[in-house]
Amino acid sequence: MFLKILEKICDSKTLTSLIIKFLIRNLDKIFQFKVYTLLKTNATLRPNYTYCVYYAALLAKRLKHKSVSIIEFGVATGKGLLFLESIAERISKEIKINIEIYGFDLGSGLSAPKDYKDLPYWFQSGFYKMNKNNLKKKLKFSKLIIGDVNKKVNDFLKNYKHAPIGAIFNDLDYYSSTTNSFKIFNSSNLKKYLPRIFLYFDDTVGTELEMYNDFSGELLAIKEFNFKNKNKKITQNQNLISTSNEKWRYQIYFFHNFKHYDYNKFIGHKEQKNIIDNMNK
Repeated sequence: MFLKILEKICDSKTLTSLIIKFLIRNLDKIFQFKVYTLLKTNATLRPNYTYCVYYAALLAKRLKHKSVSIIEFGVATGKGLLFLESIAERISKEIKINIEIYGFDLGSGLSAPKDYKDLPYWFQSGFYKMNKNNLKKKLKFSKLIIGDVNKKVNDFLKNYKHAPIGAIFNDLDYYSSTTNSFKIFNSSNLKKYLPRIFLYFDDTVGTELEMYNDFSGELLAIKEFNFKNKNKKITQNQNLISTSNEKWRYQIYFFHNFKHYDYNKFIGHKEQKNIIDNMNK
């Protein structure tokens, strides 16, 4: 009950909400709260990452997997990947599942925009360069995959023995690069995936400067993917946006593979039991 009250307060943009989140974040350094508590109060520095990794791990666990893979497209300076490692370690212990992390990046910053669909009025060649050697020293267990995503994704699917993919963070900025990254869904080996995958797209919600829209950038890539694929779809979440005051919640999407052998496997035992028990009271 107390957590639900905190969750409601922290979902607002009031000064009280900011203070509570600040306190929880700092007290967590001492008491190590459960990740679920941090998740419900938006108290981590990257709640979007926390949300996707936590629920991807939970889904994998319910489907009886021992491991799950997390992918970040667009690593840049590596702050996101480093946060992923720190939160993944905690989620792994809490849910009791192994978490693998893979980071894809060109390494030399953005390539030149191909045309208007890559938003050249906002992104330019050379932005977001990586200091690869420096980042490698900081990483504990994540694997960096450096090079053109158009080629590296195919290599990853063919040559890496990875756990089922459960979450993908996409920050490749361009329409062209994002479209190429969607090759990650192309393998016929369905053991490489969970039937539903948590997605985060960084460049779908912006300001009056970016003016993101359905006819360029990441949003166009998503739109075209859905048009071309009958049984695989990328959809914006409907559970977070309904009561949200947080920008990141509008950037969470779900990938569905309706033909995956585990897609129809029932996972709602505990939740449905609670619903039925409450109905019968």
